[in-house]
Amino acid sequence: MEENDSREHVVPGSDDELSTADVRGYDFRGEFDFHELIASYETTGFQATQLAEAVDIAERMQEAEATIYLTFTSNIISSGLREVVAYLVREGYVDVIITTSGSLTEDVIKTAKPFKMGEWDADEATLRDRGINRLGNIFVPSDRYVWLEEYLYDFFDDFFADEKVRTPTAFARELGETLDDEDSVLKQAADNDVPVYCPALTDAEVGNFLYYYRQGYDSEVGIEILDDYDSLIEDGLLAETTGLIAVGGGVPKHHAIMTNLFRGGADYVVYISTGMEGDGSLSGAPPNEAVSWGKIKDERTNYTQVEAEATLVFPLLVASAFTEQ
Repeated sequence: MEENDSREHVVPGSDDELSTADVRGYDFRGEFDFHELIASYETTGFQATQLAEAVDIAERMQEAEATIYLTFTSNIISSGLREVVAYLVREGYVDVIITTSGSLTEDVIKTAKPFKMGEWDADEATLRDRGINRLGNIFVPSDRYVWLEEYLYDFFDDFFADEKVRTPTAFARELGETLDDEDSVLKQAADNDVPVYCPALTDAEVGNFLYYYRQGYDSEVGIEILDDYDSLIEDGLLAETTGLIAVGGGVPKHHAIMTNLFRGGADYVVYISTGMEGDGSLSGAPPNEAVSWGKIKDERTNYTQVEAEATLVFPLLVASAFTEQ
C-alpha cells in the first residue's frame, strides 16, 4: 500500500463545507448575563444544546397559548424542586399537573416538617435504627409519617363525609385547601384552579393510610380513577394547542402523552430524563418513539429531550423560559 493511500484512510478530508453554526461557548469576559449564557448553550454541544432546544420549545408553548401539562415523579417534591414547581403554578405557567402519590404526601409533610440534607454513603442499618429514611442524599425522619397519618385521618373524615367514592383530583384539591404554605404545590394548585391528577394514588403512604382507614373506620370509602381519565381526555380534546414538560418518566409522563393521543398528539414536548431507551421502558423512551404511537405530533422541531438529572437542569429551564427577562 502506498503512503498516500494510507494517509487517505487516516485523513480523508471533505469536499463539503457545513452550513451549521460554529461550536462556541459562553464568553465570560465582561459583565455576566444569565440569559446570554443559556443562549450560548445552543452552540455548546452535547446536552447543553438539548437544554437550549428545550428553552426554545417552552417559550413557543407560551407564545402559542398552549395548555401546558407538567408531569413529574415524587422525587421532584422530595428535593428543592418543590419550590420551583410551586412557582410555576403560582405564576400561572402551568394548566395541568400529573404526578405520583409520593408527591402529594411529601408536599403535605413539608408544610409542617422539613426534609433534611443527608449523604449518599450512609450506614443504612444505623439509619433504620434511628428511624431515618434515605432518599438519595436526603434524609426523612420517620416521625414525618407519624404526623402525616394523623393529619390524613382527620382529613379523611371530612373528605368522605358526604361522598364515599371520590377521585384523585378531588383528593388533591381538597387536601390543598387545608394547607397553609405558599411553597406547597397542592395549595398553589387549589388556589389557582390547576387540577392535580394522580392515577396511582395508592402507591405511597396515602394508599397505606386509606387501607387502614377503610379497614378500621369506614369500609365503604373508595377512590375512582376513571372519572379523572375522562376529564383528562375531554379537556385535551377541547384544547386548541397543548404543551408537555415531563420531568422524569413513569405513569405521569405516559398519562400525559396517552391522553394527548386522543387529540392527535401533543403539539410541543420537552422531556427531562435519565432513563435509558435500551430497555424498552416508557421512562426511557425518547419523544420520537411517542411520535410513532401518535402521542406527539411529528413536526421535527416541536419536541426534544434533555438527558440529565432534573435538579441540575429544570431550574435553568424555568429561569430562562418562565421568568420575566
